[in-house]
Amino acid sequence: MTRTPDSLPQDPMIRSLVRSQLAGRRVSRRRLMMGAGAAGLLGALSACGTGGTPGAEEGPAEDLSDESMALFWANWSLYLDYDSGAGTYPTLERFQEETGISVTYAEDIDGNESYYGTVQNQLRQGQGFGQDIVTFTDWMAARLIAAGQVRELNHENIPHLDNLLPGLRDVGFDPDRRHSVTWQSGMTGLAWNKESVPDGVHSVTQLFTDPDLRGRVVVLDEWRDTLALIMLDQGADVTSFDSDDFESALELLEESISNGQIRQVRGNAYMEDLVSGDALAVMAWSGDITQLNLEEGDRWEFALPEAGGALWSDNLLIPHGAEHQTNAERLMDFYLQPDVAAEVAAYVNYVCPVQGAQEAMEEIDPDLAEDPMIFPTEEMQADLHTIRSMDAEEEAEFTDRFQAVIGN
Repeated sequence: MTRTPDSLPQDPMIRSLVRSQLAGRRVSRRRLMMGAGAAGLLGALSACGTGGTPGAEEGPAEDLSDESMALFWANWSLYLDYDSGAGTYPTLERFQEETGISVTYAEDIDGNESYYGTVQNQLRQGQGFGQDIVTFTDWMAARLIAAGQVRELNHENIPHLDNLLPGLRDVGFDPDRRHSVTWQSGMTGLAWNKESVPDGVHSVTQLFTDPDLRGRVVVLDEWRDTLALIMLDQGADVTSFDSDDFESALELLEESISNGQIRQVRGNAYMEDLVSGDALAVMAWSGDITQLNLEEGDRWEFALPEAGGALWSDNLLIPHGAEHQTNAERLMDFYLQPDVAAEVAAYVNYVCPVQGAQEAMEEIDPDLAEDPMIFPTEEMQADLHTIRSMDAEEEAEFTDRFQAVIGN
């Protein structure tokens, strides 16, 4: 299950040309996310790699940071501030100048499962695969941490770790952030056409019962988002939900599809439905609505439901076989500085996870400093919840059940 039609070309020259076409407009990070369908999840557990015997583990690779001022970082496309004129990443250039560490930055990740499938054998055996930092979404980060495939961080090298927003400092899949650092975050909530629905949509119950919205509702095909909002509306705690909570939410989804209230279950194509008018109200990812309003006029409103919304993040992790752990930790610390985080946020337009970045943003773009899609208010932060992590078997089971209901 993928959220975007095609990833950027892998050839660096062609990718550069594509990026130049995209320069100047904000591109949704969430468009590039890839969900974990059951087939993808189970396939990733057996996909071919270049490592040795599955299950064999080696000791941590020697940290060569003192003798090798190098660093290799795999990230998603269009997910770091980029100067199209100079062909450089300004904050990354600054890091290299300040530290003397040469960074090889690769936009290699176009999906959690697809990238994991290419490196899983090396991860399972503790072998290096050419990257010191990888960037994975919460649920995939949880998988790697639970499997012991990433290194424990030396927090002495990350003195700015306390700059993370309070809600991100201690997460269920990584207590006390012993293995990961948040890169960027996003929100899942409700969005609607402001002209057609002037009073707004304030709850999942309203979304699923309002007769004026019948047949004009679209929900997301990523179950962690859609069912999280339903479970919250039903009073469940998504940080500790059980199978009964899941089934109750799934039953309501199935009923709302069957009775015609929900028009479709979609990935990022829900934005096309908003533009065409086929959908008046949707479950949505915050960055998408920010981008849509920039591209199509300020026609839509995004808000968290009264029962709360979902918070998801992408995280920086150091694979077990990385050879430059200290250098990687220095880069993590660099991006936790408010002025640096603000510069990145001004480009990517997702939720900035760093305290103090909002004040720093006032020097860069005062309008963005007031944008709650980048800097959620304290009230919004209190209403954001991160869905709990799951083991592979439970994740596959829930995914299968969801796919059966939505007909995929």
